[in-house]
Amino acid sequence: MRLTSEFFVAATIRRAELGGAFAALRRRGSAQSGTVFVVVDRLDGTCILYGPAPQSLYEGGDSERAFTRLHKEAVLSRDVAEARLEKEIRFDPDVWILEIEARDGQAFLDRIL
Repeated sequence: MRLTSEFFVAATIRRAELGGAFAALRRRGSAQSGTVFVVVDRLDGTCILYGPAPQSLYEGGDSERAFTRLHKEAVLSRDVAEARLEKEIRFDPDVWILEIEARDGQAFLDRIL
């Protein structure tokens, strides 16, 4: 059974805080099934943007949430990441945006494909 978006985001915030990072919910989407995007702010003007991995990458019908980096570069400028998030919001207004501040770029996500 897949966790609701609301529960998943709350658990990820808690995990980040226990790991010594600051995490905050920037945008609340649909509680049950909103798409979750994670912005990892490296506190140097760059960030890493994660979004849901394509379902074709899931092995064996696994219902666990998996994420992928949404850019080829190692990091993005903040402006580029914000522009991408604005496009995602226009496409689906029910998205969640979680922001984590971590100089080392740690996302605190279980599965990154």
